[in-house]
Amino acid sequence: MTLLLASRSAGRAALLQAAAVPFDAMAAPVDEDAAKASLRAERLAPRDLADALADLKAQAVARRHPDRLVLGADQILALDDGTTLDKPTSRAEAADQLRLLRGRTHRLLSAAVLIAEGRAIWRHVEEARLSVRAFSDAFLEDYLDAEWPAIAGCVGGYRVEGRGVTLFERIEGTQAAIVGLPLLPLLAQLRRLGVMPS
Repeated sequence: MTLLLASRSAGRAALLQAAAVPFDAMAAPVDEDAAKASLRAERLAPRDLADALADLKAQAVARRHPDRLVLGADQILALDDGTTLDKPTSRAEAADQLRLLRGRTHRLLSAAVLIAEGRAIWRHVEEARLSVRAFSDAFLEDYLDAEWPAIAGCVGGYRVEGRGVTLFERIEGTQAAIVGLPLLPLLAQLRRLGVMPS
């Protein structure tokens, strides 16, 4: 059985490829901004927001491919006060996000949902905690010179698997969860389902 990833995320695809998971990928036909706005209006906790968005994406793809095992995933960046951030749409917005994160600890909540025959059969949310160091404004400008626009699709304005790691003083959590998938729990479930060898 080949998994269908409801995402065009290069990071998620790379994680699955590295783990030798057989999968195809397609973008979920979801207006993510509208979905987030609607779910935020319900005042969902960040963890529940990540889970709901992953479920929404998986269901949208599963409706088009009802015979497939579909994986939906999403990630939410949350500050300790409950504020959540979205992907920056400009270099200036990326700079603003990074200044907001500077000297603070935030959470990345990576959710995954598996859909089979139209229903969720497994879901998991994994949390990572990242402490951003008190970097200088000069460092920030050099960082953005090197990383923009590659980080445009990255909430918080960083890729921890690249130069973004230099923004941090401490990271607690798995690399996979930070990139966007609770990979080890997912692999365990795929083995139980027979998608992966046990």
